[in-house]
Amino acid sequence: MTPDIWMILAFAGLLIAGVPVAFSLALAGSVGIVAGLSPDMLATLGTNTYNSIAKYPLIAIPLFILTGLIFERAGVALRLVRFAQALIGPRHGGLALVAVLVCMIMGGMSGSGPADAAAVAMVMLPSMTKAGYPKPFSATLIAASASTAILIPPSVALILYSIVVPGVDLRALFAAGLFPGVLAGLALLVPAMLVAKRYGWEGTPVEGAERLSVRGTFRDALPALFAPILILGGLRSGLFTPTEAAVVAVAYGALVGLLLTRELTLRDLWQLLGEAAIISGVVMLIIALAGIFAWAGTMLGTFRHMAEWIIGLTDNGVLLLILVMLAVLVAGMLLDAISIYLIMMPILIPVMQHFEWNPVWFGILLAMNIAIGQFTPPVAVNLMVTTEVAKIRLEHTIGWAMLFVLAMGCALALVAMFPSIALWLPGVLGYNV
Repeated sequence: MTPDIWMILAFAGLLIAGVPVAFSLALAGSVGIVAGLSPDMLATLGTNTYNSIAKYPLIAIPLFILTGLIFERAGVALRLVRFAQALIGPRHGGLALVAVLVCMIMGGMSGSGPADAAAVAMVMLPSMTKAGYPKPFSATLIAASASTAILIPPSVALILYSIVVPGVDLRALFAAGLFPGVLAGLALLVPAMLVAKRYGWEGTPVEGAERLSVRGTFRDALPALFAPILILGGLRSGLFTPTEAAVVAVAYGALVGLLLTRELTLRDLWQLLGEAAIISGVVMLIIALAGIFAWAGTMLGTFRHMAEWIIGLTDNGVLLLILVMLAVLVAGMLLDAISIYLIMMPILIPVMQHFEWNPVWFGILLAMNIAIGQFTPPVAVNLMVTTEVAKIRLEHTIGWAMLFVLAMGCALALVAMFPSIALWLPGVLGYNV
């Protein structure tokens, strides 16, 4: 067997054996280096891991993770829920609508699906259960809605995509993700509202909402609503770069929690710094060790050979795009977004260039596919979070998950057929697409 095959088989075998993705990538890359190059080349492991994470834009990832944790602890989700509930009022499917809207707004702060799912589930699940919504439905809806966080800026996944794919403007990606993210949220809302009406699930105000006017709840939620405006407005005006926007978001979140909501203390802030460091450490470890796999695959020509094989499957770009989307969807059901980008993009970049697919549009399609994978069993990271909060088993949600997969799949198909849904806004804003 060739060194390429040894490396791929080693990676697949390690994953099947239950070895974490990061170490599977590093060990498989080492196998490729020994089999195809020379054992002496193992001396490059340190350099490759360092070069993988020594990139300035990556600073934004731990900072946006910290932003999401701060807003979660500051009581922002509860204030958004109260405002949305006061605005919508009690009606069939009212709480379902609230859950989707709050997930989308929270996604504009955290950039992380699991963090978004945890924050909203803690607030919404008790209210939805009290109003008659089955726990499996509520948990699945929140998990699916939280997946829009990797589309609506700021998005950790899009930050990584801009680093992996050369020449892509992160600001253009952020702008391109906005309308597809909203479209995905609306696509989830339609079946949720229809099902709620079919079964007569009645939305009832959350605790305390009866005594709060729309004006009062809007005033409480205003700091949270202003956060996405601050981030996107600063990027559009050129006041700060995407990486600097992450610093601004952390500072703003800390001020909101310490001075406005007063639900965040300095002790909490110190604890959140530790939590963000742990989560960021896991992310950076994956990126660093994936550098070994990427370097070995490049030197051996593995990625080039696989790209040539994919291109050789068909000359029909539409058919190949469908096959790529299905492959990414399956990968999203098993792996996290960061691992998917690091593993698949070296293979997909030549394919994208061969068929002249717009890299910004293609990045949004990949993100939508990965978003679907976040609430599709067997792994479904978002769904794991919400089912844990709801205290139910993951298999109880499979039927509802398939309904929302179909709904978001329709949104994905629309973006694939009409690229202007993603590319219109960055074009209007003058970004390079």
